[in-house]
Parts: sequence; C-alpha cells; structure tokens
Amino acid sequence: MRLSPASTEAFPTVGYRLPDASSVDETRTAALAALIQRLDAEIPIDPELLAYMDQALTHVSTGRARNLERLEFLGDAVLRLAATEFIDRHHPDLTVGACSNLRAQLVSDRWLADVGAELSIEEHLLLGRHAQGDRSALSRLRADATEALIGALYTALGDLQTIHRWLTPHWRATAEAVLATPHQFNGKTELQEWTQGQGLGLPTYRTEERSKGHGDPERFQCRVSIDNRELAQARGRSRKEAEQHAAAAALQALEGSDAPQPSQ
Repeated sequence: MRLSPASTEAFPTVGYRLPDASSVDETRTAALAALIQRLDAEIPIDPELLAYMDQALTHVSTGRARNLERLEFLGDAVLRLAATEFIDRHHPDLTVGACSNLRAQLVSDRWLADVGAELSIEEHLLLGRHAQGDRSALSRLRADATEALIGALYTALGDLQTIHRWLTPHWRATAEAVLATPHQFNGKTELQEWTQGQGLGLPTYRTEERSKGHGDPERFQCRVSIDNRELAQARGRSRKEAEQHAAAAALQALEGSDAPQPSQ
C-alpha cells in the first residue's frame, strides 16, 4: 500500500502539526541547511523543511515536546516502502524470499547506523544530559535519527524521490555485498539448509549476554553447534546479530573442512 503524500490537512489525522520554523536558531539553521545539501543538492531548502529536520534531530531525552519519536515511526514505514521499490526496480529477478532477505538488510538498524555515521549525524543530534553520557548507545542513536530524517523529508516534501536519490547509492553497495556473500547476512538460513541437506538436523545456538551496554558490538556471545559439535562462536550487538555472525563463521569453517558426521 502506497503511503499518501504528506499535506497540511493530513497532520491532525496522523498526529502531526506544522512546526514553528522560527524556533530554530540561526546557527542550527545553517548546520541543518548544510546537512540537507549533503543528502541531496536538489532539495529546496525552506523554513518548513528546516523545522522538520530540527525535530528529527531532537532526541526524546531532551524532554522537548517536539522530538524525533513521531518522525522515526513514520520513517520506518517510508524506508520499508522505498527499499521495496528499490529491489523491485534493480533486482526484478529475485525470488520473493530473496527479496525479503535483502530488504531486511536494507532497512536494518545496523544499516541505518552506518548511513548515519557517514553523515556524522550525532553532531547534529540534540540530546538530554543522560543520553550524552552513554557512548555505548551511539549506534542506536544514529539509527533512530537517520530513520527520523527519512520521515522528516517525506513529511516536508511529500514523495519518495528524494529518499531514493539519497539512499540508492547506499542500497546498491549493500545489495551487492549481500548478493555476493549471502551467508554473511543470512547465515542462519544458509546453515540450516546445509545441515538439513546433510541429514544432521537443526543447528543449536547458545547465546549469553556479556555486558549491559546498549550498542556494545560485543554485548552478546553465541556458540553454534551441530549434533553436539561446536563449530564456531561470534559476538554481536544483539542476540540475533550474534547468532547470524556465529552461523556465518560456521559456514566459513565448513567450507574449509570435511562435513561433520552425526554422533554414533
């Protein structure tokens, strides 16, 4: 279902209201205008867009009523639609399952955080005192702000063209990597298909939390076994990421060794 273009009349229905552009000071206005030009030089810069950008880069921790939360929510839906359109246009021969797997990478929190890192988005993000001191949450902050930026652009401009111009180069690079080495990105599915093909049953994952730091790239550690034989272990920011990394490591190990045999 295609999202309806944003319009002034639509704001009361979905919970948005036109921002007060005068609330953005001159220094921040200049910084946000420069950021917009980095996203896409074709974007016309006007006070309404600047105000939405300011909102998208104002974290909930500031306590301000106008913050990124609503725009992030909208940006999630816009991102998924735009990524689906990208796949349909550039990879029309992929199966539906492959499209779903690829899209999962094109909209992932890690992917969003990487896009945000290229923009140094944290330099523009207004944070409350407690959030400023939590460096372990930097990846999460980048992902949330990038998603909110997508929502801000869509709300102010009313179409997906700008989203595609900004994100297509990033999607192309990611899609190329995913399609070239699928087990690196969908290792659990690849490993399960391999073990079932060998008659070894399902892989077993044992995952433990090593730290409480949100965004810590080694927060979780996972060990993957096949028929009681440990093949690999890996770490990740989340349980899911650690399991994917462990599965990918297991596949790499299997490529260079004889296939494990069932226990007698």
